[in-house]
Amino acid sequence: MKDLREFMRADLTVEEEVDPEFEISAMLHRNPRKTVLFNRVKGSRLRVVGNLVTSRERMCEALGTTRGEYIRHIARLAERCDGELVEVDGAPVYEKRCRSLDDLPVLRHFEKDAGRYITSGVVIARDEEHGRNASVHRMLVLDSDKLVIRLVERHLHEYYTRAEARGEPLEVAIVIGMHPALLFAASYPLAINQDELRLAAAILRSPLELARCRSVDLEVPANAEVVIEGRILPGERADEGPFTDITGTYDIVRKQPVIEVTGVYRRRDAIYHALLPSSVEHRLLMGMPQEPRIFAGVAKVARVKQVALTEGGCCWLHGVVAIEKRSEEDAKRAILAALEAHPSMKHVVVVDEDIDVFNAEEVEFAIATRFQADRDLVMLRAMRGSSLDPSAGKRGLTTKLGLDATKALHNLEAYERARIPER
Repeated sequence: MKDLREFMRADLTVEEEVDPEFEISAMLHRNPRKTVLFNRVKGSRLRVVGNLVTSRERMCEALGTTRGEYIRHIARLAERCDGELVEVDGAPVYEKRCRSLDDLPVLRHFEKDAGRYITSGVVIARDEEHGRNASVHRMLVLDSDKLVIRLVERHLHEYYTRAEARGEPLEVAIVIGMHPALLFAASYPLAINQDELRLAAAILRSPLELARCRSVDLEVPANAEVVIEGRILPGERADEGPFTDITGTYDIVRKQPVIEVTGVYRRRDAIYHALLPSSVEHRLLMGMPQEPRIFAGVAKVARVKQVALTEGGCCWLHGVVAIEKRSEEDAKRAILAALEAHPSMKHVVVVDEDIDVFNAEEVEFAIATRFQADRDLVMLRAMRGSSLDPSAGKRGLTTKLGLDATKALHNLEAYERARIPER
């Protein structure tokens, strides 16, 4: 499976006309575990699909792995990051040219959102020193040829800052509607000199076909559904936000850079991918790429077996780490290492390897039977946390907790779980 439509399996198809302002997002919100295809969208000729990935298992299927092997599988691919890229002519994504952004069924999702937001766009850019970068960013539609992009201080922000210092715009191509492996690769925390498109090709186990852009000097996946070409302008800012982020609460208004659109293109029968903010899909795409980094961090201090950022913690703020405990200090070392590896994490539970980190009931059982707050709680005050946590202070500082829910090695007999003999 190389593109969105080969991967897509619609659980629900809506034939009546729907409005991209609130109506589509409401239906996606009511059907969080169903992929929904909308065949008639008000004001656009494009179809819309949402909730493309509805579970961790479905994401692992997209990545060619299983839930249990995911972290090791992806870590191996990311270390090499050597997938093959090939340039092709006659790309489907350039079959038709749109008049402007107005031709696209960009959704307005929640009541207090600032406007219509592109949420599944992978932004491709190039820097002379560091090479190509692909990353996911939210973009607010300002008018028919302007967007404002939220730039967190990561690689694309650095690319733009360097271009702006030279007084130059940064050319970008915004790609919408791809196989989830590309969205995942663009969300993965690679080094700045690694190419996310090569990681995507490695995940797909097939050469990734690229097409040259029409108005900017970049290449984009040839089998994408939509591409928006443009330039992030130096010295120009506009209000971005409020926006509903991963926690289902509103992020604040900030001054952010402006993109001038130079061309919009699409497949002849394009399907627009609408990624609903705070949905299962959003949380998995944002959280799962962080799990290998947590695994690697904990592996430096303990024998780690499995890691999960939990859906109840928005796949961002809460984590569970399973270790093979060899000393009484292993769990507390694992707590500190996990919080350091993923600074946005607020609470982490460390459990024994017999606990399924993906099963909330088992994790709660470990806390109930293996944790004592006076000896097993680690509390870290005034730590840098996530700006997406509405309970954190204005400076973004938070109190972090680690729970050692592992068995005491000196008294293992007390933790033996009763079994019924097989007959």
